[in-house]
Amino acid sequence: MNSLESGLYIVSTPIGNLEDITLRSIEILKRSDLILCEDTRHSSKLLNHFNIKNKLIPYHKFNEKKSLNKIIKYLNEGKILSLISDAGTPVISDPGNIIINECIKNNYKVFTAPGPSAVSAAVSLSGFGDKFLFYGFLPKTESDLNKSLRKLDVEGFSLVFFIPAVKINFYIKSFKKNFPGRKIFIAREMTKKHETYYRQNIDDLSPFKTQLKGELTIVISKKIKNEQLTTNYVKLEKQVINYLKTYTVKDIVELMSKKEKVSKKIIYNLCIKYKK
Repeated sequence: MNSLESGLYIVSTPIGNLEDITLRSIEILKRSDLILCEDTRHSSKLLNHFNIKNKLIPYHKFNEKKSLNKIIKYLNEGKILSLISDAGTPVISDPGNIIINECIKNNYKVFTAPGPSAVSAAVSLSGFGDKFLFYGFLPKTESDLNKSLRKLDVEGFSLVFFIPAVKINFYIKSFKKNFPGRKIFIAREMTKKHETYYRQNIDDLSPFKTQLKGELTIVISKKIKNEQLTTNYVKLEKQVINYLKTYTVKDIVELMSKKEKVSKKIIYNLCIKYKK
């Protein structure tokens, strides 16, 4: 990299482990006249780690519009500006869209230095396949949340969300209501010292007894096609009816949930339905 063109560089930073940053990202940050960041204290830890002493300018959701004229002025002067978020790829559920669209409108060049992203990291770890829909942060009220989740209940795609860890039990309730029969992958503290992953059938997922910290990335497996679901239920119903002649509901639930890899709740409901 002998020279950098003036313009705005969208630079991805580590989601946890500082060594995940790319060599190109480090070089761009070192050569930037100004670095726009959400939290100067947070970003300083990363920049100090790589001995980057460039000037930081706060750029977050509360001052995005207010900072616009100042940033455009710097670009007009031919400055090299970098935009970083607290972690991961900027603009993905983070500030940045306003300044990018303003650059496009005024013909200022915008470049990308791709790198870490909690979205792609969680999807690749989930094992649910590569076709997914990313929503970002979910609504905070129950009515708005359920309204959004109903719209996302489509076939063929895994779903990816960001949620604050302290709210996990609130969201679990709606996940169980709107996505029965699907699997869930919960990623916490990815690439950090205390990284933890939870994998479970949504129907079997219970509220967490201890409060989790940080931000979670949630991946929910794709919806089973209606025809496949119908076929599976017909098969399950026949087995349940047959087993009820000999075994107790408790034994049937234990046996069939393991054998057919179906949630205990589904088997239990079928038992209650046909026991009568």
